[in-house]
Amino acid sequence: MKNSNSSDILPTAFVLVGIPGLETKHIWISIPFCLIYVIIFFGNGTILHVIRTDVALHQPMYLFLALLALAEVGVSACTLPTVLGIFLFGITEIDFDACLLQMFSIHSFSIMESAVLLAMSVDRFVAIYSPLRYTAILTLPRIFGTGVLIALKSVVLMAPLPLLLRRLPFCGHNVLSHSYCLHPNLIHLPCGDISINNIYGLFIVISTFGLDSLLIVVSYGLILHTVLGIATGEGRRKALNTCVSHVCAVLAYYVPMIGLSMVHRFGHHVSPLLQSMMANAYLFFPPVVNPIVYSIKTKEIRRGIVRILSEKKGRV
Repeated sequence: MKNSNSSDILPTAFVLVGIPGLETKHIWISIPFCLIYVIIFFGNGTILHVIRTDVALHQPMYLFLALLALAEVGVSACTLPTVLGIFLFGITEIDFDACLLQMFSIHSFSIMESAVLLAMSVDRFVAIYSPLRYTAILTLPRIFGTGVLIALKSVVLMAPLPLLLRRLPFCGHNVLSHSYCLHPNLIHLPCGDISINNIYGLFIVISTFGLDSLLIVVSYGLILHTVLGIATGEGRRKALNTCVSHVCAVLAYYVPMIGLSMVHRFGHHVSPLLQSMMANAYLFFPPVVNPIVYSIKTKEIRRGIVRILSEKKGRV
């Protein structure tokens, strides 16, 4: 143990947990986790490569999709060292500062995901409401500026949390419930007054995930209102079809997140196994599902993937 001052006692390390009750089978559990990481990095990497190399895809919708893929790769890259360290090598400890850095990184990229999903919903509204001015409104500088603002907002909002945690005494409590460091888990360990941490954490949740989800709902309300004004049924179907992939991405992101929040907030007597499964679903489900959905539902992405595969076959 080490003292940051006379009253605040900080652990030198935190103890991470794999799948509770299945510790003897960790080496076998590592196989699906390795496959998940391969799918995440290969799937999102393919999306990024297709968008980068195909000039026809340098449009707002696909550039926002690229930002979403980057955020999802970022989240997965943050969890990879500790998850595979536990399941492959049995490394269950993480340094205190490394844990805070991982927490900061995971939540920052998660906030970016939420903000990008909101930007994508606005993109769909503009495309449907004013298709002729679509590219004039969502110009490349505006998209780039939006990406920079999203990244800055995420970092600035999350920066105080590690500092607030460092000021608290932990009194020997250092065992976490997951294979990575999450703030809702860390905040239950200190033995001091955590009211400021709770208030600021609630502020982050409301000002990011809460506000983003509300604005996404408003955007889709406006989209439905606009679509209902389209005269032909075929026109309505085509307009709504452009939103299917994004709706799937929103559900894949927010449903596991809400479930995990409910477990952390009210599930004090819930089994550790359920907590672990919900946390894994929150972090791994969206980056696995989204590349698959966009590859299946977006013909431009499919064509780009087919083109790349054809070029590789031609070189062989």
